[in-house]
Amino acid sequence: MSETETEPKAADAGLAARQGAHRLVAAVLTQKRALDEAFADEASRGLLAKLAPADRGFARAIATTTLRHIGEIDLIIKRLLDKKLPPRAGLTQVILRTALAELFFLDVKAHAVVDLAVEAAGRDSDAMHFKSLVNAILRRALREAETIREGIDGERAALQPWLWKSWIGIYGEIKTREIIRAQFSEPPLDLTVKDERRRDEWATKLNAQILPTGTLRLNVSGRIEALEGFDEGAWWVQDAAAALPVKLLGNVKGRDVLDLCAAPGGKTLSLAARGANVTALDRSAPRLERLTQNLARLSLSAEIIVEDATKFAPDRKWDFILLDAPCTATGTARRHPDVLHLKSAADRDRLAMLQARLLNHSADLLNIGGTLIYCTCSLEPEEGVKQVDTFLEHHPEFVRVVISPDEIGGMSEAITKAGDLRTLPCHLSDAGGLDGFYAARLKRVS
Repeated sequence: MSETETEPKAADAGLAARQGAHRLVAAVLTQKRALDEAFADEASRGLLAKLAPADRGFARAIATTTLRHIGEIDLIIKRLLDKKLPPRAGLTQVILRTALAELFFLDVKAHAVVDLAVEAAGRDSDAMHFKSLVNAILRRALREAETIREGIDGERAALQPWLWKSWIGIYGEIKTREIIRAQFSEPPLDLTVKDERRRDEWATKLNAQILPTGTLRLNVSGRIEALEGFDEGAWWVQDAAAALPVKLLGNVKGRDVLDLCAAPGGKTLSLAARGANVTALDRSAPRLERLTQNLARLSLSAEIIVEDATKFAPDRKWDFILLDAPCTATGTARRHPDVLHLKSAADRDRLAMLQARLLNHSADLLNIGGTLIYCTCSLEPEEGVKQVDTFLEHHPEFVRVVISPDEIGGMSEAITKAGDLRTLPCHLSDAGGLDGFYAARLKRVS
């Protein structure tokens, strides 16, 4: 964005929210920053800092909607423009992108969208020269709203070519399109209850649905901290799919469990709540600090170690290890649409090599007879089943232990032919979907 962009008047929350959304989209698409990181910066010391929570939420909604539909939006812009915008246009393209997202996917009042887009362009030292163009393009989009999207395959346009090719090869076109449609929708809020005996009680208090897996699901907006039960540490936020791998360890009460690559810590919390003696290890001290804060809020405990898991060399071994390995996170695009624009095939291959190192090192930390859960929130087989198959080829002392549907709430569609867990964003679609997650259960037998 231009350094000279004018700060909005404090009273003009609508304009400030749009300008904040412009910065968020530019941060992801131009600066290649994660949306969560960019939003945290803007909300703490940027354009969104002085806005009410609802206005900050609206700015984020504009940004996430733009990122979800950016492929289709750019094809619309291409139809509306006679020629490409020059580099000196500054924020003009971002302003057009977010305005079209509001018009076509958020159903915001047209006059407000157009007027504030033109106003935002006028406050940018580069885009101000394209104010008339912004006005003309958006008004033409409104006039031709019934026809301007004809022939555009918004689902195909939502993915980078490498991802489209990958998913078509793995899941087929029908299932791939189901996955994409699931990622177009704003996901509900999922909570894991600390005391499972009080699940029904908290479902009633929060007006939440209890999913077959035991997760509480709410369709709410606003500050999570304002929900009943937050301050008393009754629950934590965790997607229903991410809550499943811990279940695959069975009864861990009183048992020692090593949680590798633990941050931000949802699985550590689950293990601790189930009575395990948890050692949570991660290389990121700031992310582990968040885990420490959540442990304190929930009155749970765990041993925290800041270290690179590939170099971890303790003088002991464990009977239970959970390895939630770093990955491309393509399965989380419902909540984090930026991942589809930030990750590449090269990232997938680089992370797959790291995952192999982590998995091999984890094997050395496990006792004979012990159980190892390997999981990632990626939809790529290179980060999932291929990783496990290769590991088993080189480690005959390990066997795969088949996962049964009754361990995951009866979701038979989430069990692969090999007996691993594979959730897809389109699973439980009637209830709001799931993150894409892979998990395999491995046992050291010799």
